[in-house]
Amino acid sequence: MKKSQALTIPRTILFIAIILLKINTAFAQEENLNVFERWRAWSDGENMLMRHLNKQAFTYLDIRDKEIAALQTKADWQSRQKKVKETLIKTVGPFPEKTPLNPQITGTIKKEGYKIDNVIYESMPGFYVTGSLFLPDGNGKKPAILFTSGHAQNSFRHESYQFMILNLVKKGFIVFAIDPISQGERVQLFDPEKNASAIGPTTLEHNYLGNKTLLSGVSLARYFIWDGIRAVDYLLTRKEVDSERIGVTGQSGGGTQAAYIFAFDDRVKAGAPVNYITGFRRLLESIGPQDAEQNFYHGIMNGLTHADLLEVRAPNPALICAGTRDFFSIQGAREAYAEISKAYKTFGKEENIGMVEDDFGHGYTEKLREGIYDFFQKNLNLTGNPGDENVAILAPEELMVTRTGNVASSIEKAQTVFDLNKKEAQKQIESLQDARKNIAIHLNKVQQEAKKLSGYRPPDENIQSVFRGRYQREGYSVEMYALHGEGECIIPLLLFIPETGNNFSSIIYLHPKGKITDAATGGRIEELVKKGYLVAAPDVSGIGEVKDDNYGTNYLALLIGRSIVGIQAGDVNRVVNFLKQRPDVDPEKLGAVAFDELGPTLLHAAAFDKSISSVTLIDPLISYQTIIENKFYNTTLTNSFVAGALTAYDLPDLAAILSPAKLNLINIRDGEKKCIDADIKNSDIEFIKTAWHEKNASSQLHIVKENSAETMFKEFLKYIE
Repeated sequence: MKKSQALTIPRTILFIAIILLKINTAFAQEENLNVFERWRAWSDGENMLMRHLNKQAFTYLDIRDKEIAALQTKADWQSRQKKVKETLIKTVGPFPEKTPLNPQITGTIKKEGYKIDNVIYESMPGFYVTGSLFLPDGNGKKPAILFTSGHAQNSFRHESYQFMILNLVKKGFIVFAIDPISQGERVQLFDPEKNASAIGPTTLEHNYLGNKTLLSGVSLARYFIWDGIRAVDYLLTRKEVDSERIGVTGQSGGGTQAAYIFAFDDRVKAGAPVNYITGFRRLLESIGPQDAEQNFYHGIMNGLTHADLLEVRAPNPALICAGTRDFFSIQGAREAYAEISKAYKTFGKEENIGMVEDDFGHGYTEKLREGIYDFFQKNLNLTGNPGDENVAILAPEELMVTRTGNVASSIEKAQTVFDLNKKEAQKQIESLQDARKNIAIHLNKVQQEAKKLSGYRPPDENIQSVFRGRYQREGYSVEMYALHGEGECIIPLLLFIPETGNNFSSIIYLHPKGKITDAATGGRIEELVKKGYLVAAPDVSGIGEVKDDNYGTNYLALLIGRSIVGIQAGDVNRVVNFLKQRPDVDPEKLGAVAFDELGPTLLHAAAFDKSISSVTLIDPLISYQTIIENKFYNTTLTNSFVAGALTAYDLPDLAAILSPAKLNLINIRDGEKKCIDADIKNSDIEFIKTAWHEKNASSQLHIVKENSAETMFKEFLKYIE
């Protein structure tokens, strides 16, 4: 072998060895901080919260089913009806007093065989409802049908709705079609530059508005129902209408309204909701809770489901119209029909409840329409052809009621849901401000009411966990745990533990983007660990590995008397108890920091468990009051809301409960996430300051404004030391 060859072989081997060492080192250093990795039992983290809430809902529905099964006599059902009527009022919220409608006919159109009066009235002072009254030719009083529209942006002007309306008119019915909130000419958050909603069409506005009204404990459904009740009031002012022959029908979202109005207004003698009636059990198993107005405040918790909306009016005639392929479960519709039939049979009027279904999805079909014609002809006493007839669809402009096609741009100072809700909530806010004058009594009450309203459930002291592995980093380790949360929920948790020391001060690190957000080497969490803190970063319910993207989970929580905030607060306090179990944690030095929309979560948790001795909120929402008082809010805050909160407390009240502990508020923000200047007088900030001042602990309260994320974090580090 030549000398050069002898040297080449070892060099080659050395080179390969170095490469392999680098590869092995890279593999060794690669981190996967997902707690659920390779654990099949938790592979469906995104549905964990939904399944947990469904299970609670089913418990309430099981109780209701047993109550229904026990009803045997007419007296039993009448007693049930009385209870349901009271519950409906309780869950929808009290209606306002009736005020003058001040109706105006803004135009009349004559067509062959009928005419149209375009009408506007005030369901509440300054709150305008637009609609078109279709009047068949001929003398004498006629039966009238209130037509409620589904989620078409142009409302009853939509071609499919017009076809239904005009067929009813051709058969001799008076039809009053009204615009629901946010549709037709009733855009609530009107942008003049867009000539449309600033938020988006129909359901987007419904949810945006409904999330606000719920802070006051009021379902948006109340506004829809009241508009319908006042529409009946208007019909009764018309000499053409037979007051004893009034019906209501509508499809989809209009089916929701039709069922509501039928349930709440005894003057409506017959109701035919289309593509809506099912059962909450089947709804939750399938598409989940729908838009804000379709969810009553604590409805399921109070034993309500769709069937109650018709049963409460038994034995008045009702018709369920359903599609076998509708996203509103046909199985639920059939089950509702079977249950409702039992009530009607007990009243001796089984023929008054009917069901028509067609092999279709979500929408009108010829079979459904003809079932509706026949139903109203029989039950409102009007003979005629029950089949579809040819009709001439009108141009939407012919059915325009206001000058511009929008109330907002046509009538100066017209009221909106925002305006009305703000006035109503202002009374609650004033009541809170008055109660704060006796701070000790008030805060004691707040703590109890906040637990109840948020649906908080205190965790067990002994927290079970599953250890999922460890990574070593320079100067500290990262341990992964799965904590047992509520029911079958799991809380993924990362623990960052300094290499040296014991009896650590600890910090719970809550970020809305999840536990791994600042967990990387060189990140903010590492900065805390290198200062000697043990850091616990959890994914609370709905965040990170258990992120919930299911539509309407916040409404699901609402229906059963819970809230996302209250559930998350329970998760935080499970982490607290887990840390207190550890021998390397000082239970007297346990702090927490929350960013952005998790601020309300930490406030609730700390107010309910005084083990958290230091709280820092970075970019927090200052109060629910600011959501109410400003027209717009940032929708990422929605899961931070607690339905009904303003009936008893606001976020500053929870902050005040923490006094005299250390509280750091960095860059407090309003509902639009705009920074509030801490130096400008603000009632929320002043109340928080008062709570610390009264306990001679003002030095423990820090309220600062910083411009950058880096300086904000430096402020946090400064104040926790």
